[in-house]
Amino acid sequence: MQYIDWIVLSVTLLFIVIYGSLKTKGSKNVEEYILGNNETPWWTVGLSVMATQASAITFLSTPGQAYHDGMGFVQFYFGLPIAMVVICITFIPIYHKLKVFTAYEYLEQRFDVKTRSLASVLFLVQRGLGTGLTIYAPSIILSALLGWNLTLLNIVIGILVIIYTFSGGTKAVNVTQKQQMFVIMTGMFITFFLILSYLPEELSFSNALGIAGANDKMNIVDFSFNPETRYTFWSGITGGFFLALSYFGTDQSQVGRYLTGKSVRESQMGLIMNGILKVPMQFFILLTGVMVFVFFQFHSSPLHFNPTNNKLVKNSVYKADFEELERQLEAVQAEKKEISMLYVGQLNQDYDNPILQQKMVSLAGKEKDLREQAKDIIYKVDKKTETNDKDYVFLHFILNYPPTGLIGLLLAVIFSAAMSSSASGLSALATTTSIDIYKRNLKTDKSEKHFVNATKFFTLVWGIIAILFACIGTLFENLIQLVNIIGSIFYGTVLGIFLVAFYIKYVKAKAVFWSAVISQLTIFVIYYYAIHLPESGDEKLSYLWLNFIGALLTTVLAVGFQMIFKTKE
Repeated sequence: MQYIDWIVLSVTLLFIVIYGSLKTKGSKNVEEYILGNNETPWWTVGLSVMATQASAITFLSTPGQAYHDGMGFVQFYFGLPIAMVVICITFIPIYHKLKVFTAYEYLEQRFDVKTRSLASVLFLVQRGLGTGLTIYAPSIILSALLGWNLTLLNIVIGILVIIYTFSGGTKAVNVTQKQQMFVIMTGMFITFFLILSYLPEELSFSNALGIAGANDKMNIVDFSFNPETRYTFWSGITGGFFLALSYFGTDQSQVGRYLTGKSVRESQMGLIMNGILKVPMQFFILLTGVMVFVFFQFHSSPLHFNPTNNKLVKNSVYKADFEELERQLEAVQAEKKEISMLYVGQLNQDYDNPILQQKMVSLAGKEKDLREQAKDIIYKVDKKTETNDKDYVFLHFILNYPPTGLIGLLLAVIFSAAMSSSASGLSALATTTSIDIYKRNLKTDKSEKHFVNATKFFTLVWGIIAILFACIGTLFENLIQLVNIIGSIFYGTVLGIFLVAFYIKYVKAKAVFWSAVISQLTIFVIYYYAIHLPESGDEKLSYLWLNFIGALLTTVLAVGFQMIFKTKE
């Protein structure tokens, strides 16, 4: 990091904070502070929806996911476009017709206050955790870069987000996310073409894809029906569909984005824009990670990508053992580079050369084994440290290879993404707490200004809570998966409540409330025994199926309970 990098990073972030604060301060009523006076055009809705989902975790973890496991993660998003269509047809018209501030207001009109409160609380728990993680992710970057205290960084980043969200509410979130998405996509496109420019001149893009394919990184679609396989076409179409339907249809951080639209049509067009662009965007980010993998076939990569852990081992009694593994990795990487160079200038049909592929697979296995041995050593040094380093792969490339000035821009990409999703999360948490919990249970009438101030107060409170979550956060496989696992645990039940509300009109409040309670407890049990508990790391069930199970279980139980209660009556 040179002075120019710090200048680029600082100016970008300060501009977003100051612009968002000055552009939107002085909201006079709740409608202006929470709904932005319903003045948002469709393209801003679309960008805001995309920016809310595209957190720093997306740009920090997704390339690392592709580096290790290839393109298969893109299947996670296959159900998203279908979910966008369903939400546009059913959810948006109802929300706009009832003029609600939050999605959960509708549940009281359809059922009762208990059901509304239950859905609100489930949302607050998972979104509070998720927002904490979006603050935690960029803190990892500066902590690894500068060696600064991680807790201090969580506090500083959290305060930056709180400032303009507190000042301008939803409108501030919307206006800043346009700039943030511009910074994000500009930085990612520059990075992608920079990686290609660093590859050998003789290596064409198709040759690079061939090397990636020979290393099992281009297996995009898996049609197997194995429930233990985390990402398949079927889990993406079903589990991914239900997760997207829950997230975009019932999560206030997203619902709040399109409730600000000028009309039903503007909100629908914004969501369709997201449905069209989201899968290609994720494909591109994953492909960037695959190109980083190809890049490291011709350049040396560290034995372990987390510099903090490397420093820990180098200052321990295991230093010699770790350095021996590094020497062995250098030899393996030299062989890999030699084989990769054989692909340079070769025709596509030569990629199927069984001898070369066998050598590549063998070397990839040796490299993986060396990295696992390194993790074992790190664990011996400190059993509390996280040995997984997927989230540091892209970070390592950013900090060591781009030219001066671009490093600052790429860090600004990750920070902008963190700020956009964190701000949406804080705004949604504050809105839900203010409208669904505080206002709903207030016995006396209060002025509009009172509820604006209450929402600001809850923005501050949830900002502090999110910072606390960030301070106790730990990596679990990698951040992008942790966020989706948390969502999958809670989203299915909430979605089931809404599906019953929309489509099964004869089911009443008591039935749906108890079905949701039992369904959520069941999901906790399934997650613990089928996903979390297995010490071998071999999951018995992909977490994506939790969304489908939760929604189906809530719906079926609600119908069953309604029949029982009706019979008793």
